Amino acid sequence: MPSRLANRLASARRTRFVGRSGEIELFQSALTAAESLFQILYLYGPGGIGKTSLLREFGARAEERGIPAYYLDGRNLQPTPDSFQNALRAALGVASDAALETVLSNMTARYVLLLDTYEVWSGLDNWLREEFLPQLSENALVAMAGREPLSPGWQADAGWQMLVRQIPLRNLSPEEGRNFLERRAIPVEQHRTVLDFTHGYPLALSLVADLFDQRHDLSFQPETAPDVIKILLERFVQKVPGPAHRAAFEACAMVRVLNESVLAAMLKLPDPTAEKSEETIGAQSTHELFEWLRGLSFIEAGREGLFPHDLARETLIADVRWRNPDWYKELHQRARKYYVTRLPQASLPEQHRILYDFIFLHRDNPVMRAMFDFTDAVILPVAMHETDKPALFELIEQYEGIESAKWAKKWFARQPDKVIVYRNERNELLGVFALVEMQNAAEAELLADPATRAAWNYLKKHAPLRAGEIAAHYRFWMARETYQDVSAVQTQIFLTTVRYQLLTPGLAFHFFPCANPDFWAPALLYGDLTRLPDADYTVGGKTFGVYGHDWRVRPPLAWLELLAQREVAANPEAVAPPPETPLIVLSQTEFSSAVHDALRDFARPMRLRDNALNCSRMVVERVGPAASSDERMSALQNLLGEVIAAPQVSPREAKLYRAVEYTYLKPAMTQEQAAEELDMPFSTYRRHLKAGLLRVVDALWQKEIGAGRRGRYNENLKMSKK
Repeated sequence: MPSRLANRLASARRTRFVGRSGEIELFQSALTAAESLFQILYLYGPGGIGKTSLLREFGARAEERGIPAYYLDGRNLQPTPDSFQNALRAALGVASDAALETVLSNMTARYVLLLDTYEVWSGLDNWLREEFLPQLSENALVAMAGREPLSPGWQADAGWQMLVRQIPLRNLSPEEGRNFLERRAIPVEQHRTVLDFTHGYPLALSLVADLFDQRHDLSFQPETAPDVIKILLERFVQKVPGPAHRAAFEACAMVRVLNESVLAAMLKLPDPTAEKSEETIGAQSTHELFEWLRGLSFIEAGREGLFPHDLARETLIADVRWRNPDWYKELHQRARKYYVTRLPQASLPEQHRILYDFIFLHRDNPVMRAMFDFTDAVILPVAMHETDKPALFELIEQYEGIESAKWAKKWFARQPDKVIVYRNERNELLGVFALVEMQNAAEAELLADPATRAAWNYLKKHAPLRAGEIAAHYRFWMARETYQDVSAVQTQIFLTTVRYQLLTPGLAFHFFPCANPDFWAPALLYGDLTRLPDADYTVGGKTFGVYGHDWRVRPPLAWLELLAQREVAANPEAVAPPPETPLIVLSQTEFSSAVHDALRDFARPMRLRDNALNCSRMVVERVGPAASSDERMSALQNLLGEVIAAPQVSPREAKLYRAVEYTYLKPAMTQEQAAEELDMPFSTYRRHLKAGLLRVVDALWQKEIGAGRRGRYNENLKMSKK
């Protein structure tokens, strides 16, 4: 009976075993070779990766060929030579007092020794390497498995270097994962969700499959399976020294890559680049936490910083989101703030990395996960050179036809600095993004191209540009291999558009055309773009659906706040734009009149509260879209005061602003009294007041159209293009 039960158990295990064909082929080649290239095959990887299952499969493959296999598990033994030898005698079926060296030397036929959970035998490592294993005959093939690579002693020994083959075990491939789920009878419609969470990690696949065995009507979501998360966490992190360490690996899971600066920002620790103060000496340092993270088995180090294994990341995020949703939101907010603060000062390549990190924060959203490729591919955005044009025109003609290529030639010649080319490390062309800034083109040019004609007519009818404002049409965007499908290149193109939108002074509107607008609808609507059928166009028989965004109605700061809410919401699609009072897009004449009214009513709150500037872009950007009417009014007063009190370049300029200040910000005075206080003739005062008002209106207008807010990035953008 025990034998029959053991056979059934082994058969059940093998029925559910999938994948690992490369490792099995390597083992079998060593098993059957007349002279094997190695004597020891060592497998390593984190707990739950399938090391034990693979060792058992090795044993089964050996016994199918009539070769005996003996299995020892370190979890069942004391880490001493005596315990190890006693267990091996029992596995070999010899007497407990038999001389093991003699027994092994008499084993002239081929056999396999399987040593599992090698990490618990760390105290035996020297003894096994230097005493036990060398006494085995050449007929023995040893397969061992542990969580960590072999100790340096193995690498330092020239003899063992030739006889040992080390193999890191990875997750199952998507195809192998689907094979496993099919064997466990998991509904096909659930495969994508399960594979997205588990990333092919064998233990996670088994745990989720067990859930389906218990509940056949299950619709799997990680947050609804806390027991699975708990088991996985225990596999990854067996002991956490303290709350700061737990917060550190939670922070590491949130971001794409973690360095000490990001860690300090997310945990509000002292800046690691600053000198230590009396307050920070003795506190848990950023460096200490970072080094602790680096030592964890499920944390990997890359060229940009630390990052967890995929499943470890998913598990940690699911756990903190379920266990402490407020802390989850707080970590996201701190990471987002760090990236937004760093963006303006960064170089062009670094800006793309920062935006990539920023978009990565949205990866938990199923819409964004499906529409972005977060693979760590090296894709470099560079300015177009004249020698690039033939290949670019050929690429555009390939996907969009001869007529589109004709328009590309015209726009590339007209606005060459608005073309970005994407290349890999070998300088191979990967894709292109080209926009048209319509305010810089002649109206005849805009009306000739079907794409810009539709957009220009839309603007004139629905959202007229004001003086100094920019409207951009993302005229051409595509990857060489995948056109406008989801890819790593498409992801970089989208990052380019975000960078442009956040850093371009005076941007009022942008149009985003898509060859397949329905496919991109979830992602673009998530990003607060609106479908604009009136801006659709057809070129060469190919029709493009167009989306757009009015940056005067929802400026960058309000847009970032909306994305932040969707980023951490349980149901991001349900987070609608805020219902607060919408922005008012004033013409330059209307804006000037509103400034005059605001100055006249500066000290009359009841009247100032109704001023149109309270719903202007410059006010909403300062206080946020959810601000009350009193908060907006206070912000408007502060803006007026700041512009009037700003340092001037000359004494004459200062006199002009002082005339405005004494007239409107000191309303107890009459104009005659203001002139007397300023010590100037009344006619001179009136002339200064008129000129000062023009300057105040112009300064505020620059803020309104975005030049005042984003103009400080101009020099950085110029440097990025060099």
